[in-house]
Amino acid sequence: MNPLVGSGVVLALLGLLGLAVPVFSTQHTTEVAKIGDLKLQTTERHWYSVPPLVSGGAVVLGVVLIGAGVYRKR
Repeated sequence: MNPLVGSGVVLALLGLLGLAVPVFSTQHTTEVAKIGDLKLQTTERHWYSVPPLVSGGAVVLGVVLIGAGVYRKR
């Protein structure tokens, strides 16, 4: 497989994933205090959003890279 086609497929799939799931969250656990065997921890949740323009641009760029890789192969 041509590297252009492979990177185009990956980029297009990531763009489609960004369009399908525009908001996702992650959890980060930090240790607040430790006294002997006792540990106090807190969990923070961070929300991230992927703009639709970025996801759509990734899909379009992926399709262009796939087309360039196929055209270059000929």
